[in-house]
Amino acid sequence: MVVTKDSIIGDVLDANRDTAPFFFEMGMHCLGCPSARGESIGDACAVHGVDADELVAKINKFLADK
Repeated sequence: MVVTKDSIIGDVLDANRDTAPFFFEMGMHCLGCPSARGESIGDACAVHGVDADELVAKINKFLADK
């Protein structure tokens, strides 16, 4: 799986639950709520004031190293 800013958070979590800490780090603690499950990484980063490109790069590196 390759993650982009348009990837839906719920899809990323479904593909690999071990990515949850990356979302916790950015301040997104309600990963199970309907909004978070259907929100894109880019949208969530905008709301939380986090660099989406940096988060996507971290997640993709983590997934590639698995």
